[in-house]
Amino acid sequence: MRFEFATSQRIVFGAGALTEAAPAAASFGKRALVVIGASASRADKLLAQLQAAGVTTSLFQVRGEPTIEQVVTGVEQARAAQCDLVVGLGGGSALDTGKAIAALLANPGGIHDYLEVVGQGRPLVNPPLPFIAIPTTSGTGSEVTRNAVLTDTRQKTKISLRSAMMLPRLAIVDHELTLGLPPAVTAASGMDALSQLLEAFVSNAANPISDAFCREGLARAAGALLRAYSDDDPQAREDMALASLLSGLALANARLGAVHAFAGPIGGLFSAPHGALCARLLPAIMETNLKALQARDPHAPFLAHFTEAARLLTGNTAAQAEDGIQWLEDLCAKLEISPLKTYGMSVSDFPVIIGAAQKANAMKGNPVELSHTELNGILEKSL
Repeated sequence: MRFEFATSQRIVFGAGALTEAAPAAASFGKRALVVIGASASRADKLLAQLQAAGVTTSLFQVRGEPTIEQVVTGVEQARAAQCDLVVGLGGGSALDTGKAIAALLANPGGIHDYLEVVGQGRPLVNPPLPFIAIPTTSGTGSEVTRNAVLTDTRQKTKISLRSAMMLPRLAIVDHELTLGLPPAVTAASGMDALSQLLEAFVSNAANPISDAFCREGLARAAGALLRAYSDDDPQAREDMALASLLSGLALANARLGAVHAFAGPIGGLFSAPHGALCARLLPAIMETNLKALQARDPHAPFLAHFTEAARLLTGNTAAQAEDGIQWLEDLCAKLEISPLKTYGMSVSDFPVIIGAAQKANAMKGNPVELSHTELNGILEKSL
């Protein structure tokens, strides 16, 4: 057995942890580009703390899914303001944008020199500027991952800027920042975290450390997601913040699978929340993977993880893998997850989406190679 483990240099978790951001920022630099999401008011407290610590700020707002163009604009703004560090406060869009900006500010050339698939995919030459990641949703785990997922609006696809050097210098996870999130955002982001935990747990690159994170994260998410969605319960919010963090730690050191391989191309073609796409795809993909393994490799070590995941999700120590899939379907119904056709997708889109998913980096971690027919069946069930 051989594996490696990497994560952010420092992680601070807990209520009130936001207060750690300003002193850390002041130790990294004097002029910060602060990348925020759609809700500008969520940054007020952070901006006041940075100012009090003597850190000048330049605010850059990201609306919707992060794009290549937004990153280029952010780099230009940061250079004009002579920023020497980057702080990301928001959901995965803000964090991924900030992560990419910090990387490009420290490296020569343009963004297409380093992008996968649509660019030259060159490795970064220099470490990024110091980057502080502060999530305000519980979903992507981007605060502890080594890539930024961006949309190429011209080619209508999602691709990554990826490097081991892109791990944030500091991750601050304060669940109080997630209180009051709209139910739809809570559902989509929470299902993204749950998808990441499940995919990393059954990944062909899973390892004992990532498995431990997945076990803890699955147990917490199973008991907390519906409560956070329905009641905005503070304890549920804390559990989901931890589950999201654990999902990022797991996926960064194991791999994902067909859920994220599909969600990327679909998200590039249609305007839809990434987490909502993952949620809709997850039950069908788990079922298809399970049946494929049972038919082709009934002694595969991954099969035991399907059963264990079902027991963690349902709380039933006698549950079988199929029970976990039914639990996922029931949860999606309770969270009012929309079918893919809601976003404009139709059967005519299947060939393009399947072709892109088969080439996606995430598909390399799927526990079994799925046929074109199986992939088509997944989309039919999720449409």
